[in-house]
Amino acid sequence: MPRYDYYCDANGQSVEARHGISEKIETWGQLCELTGSDLGETMPDSAVRKIITVAPMANTPKGDSYLKNQGFTKLVKRSDGTYENVTRTGTEKRFLDPKDPTSMPHLHKKISD
Repeated sequence: MPRYDYYCDANGQSVEARHGISEKIETWGQLCELTGSDLGETMPDSAVRKIITVAPMANTPKGDSYLKNQGFTKLVKRSDGTYENVTRTGTEKRFLDPKDPTSMPHLHKKISD
């Protein structure tokens, strides 16, 4: 079920709620009932609005070393048309040559059954 963040101008609070896409939450009372929160001193008919937030680190790009540690292979196309294996390990070659099978990444060592 999707998670949404709501903000109430009357009390300055943000609350996270989980509900279906078609469900509309428009008041503080509805939001508190859905989340099991206490109304406090805020009027139940106070308006709330959905706010857009991004999960922490959700859009942070991962570096080559992170990908390498996770067992991924990253190939980068260079200007001369060759591919460089920037996550090479062990005896893997830096540049791939389609005519040389020994230059291909050692996927059999990275993938387990």
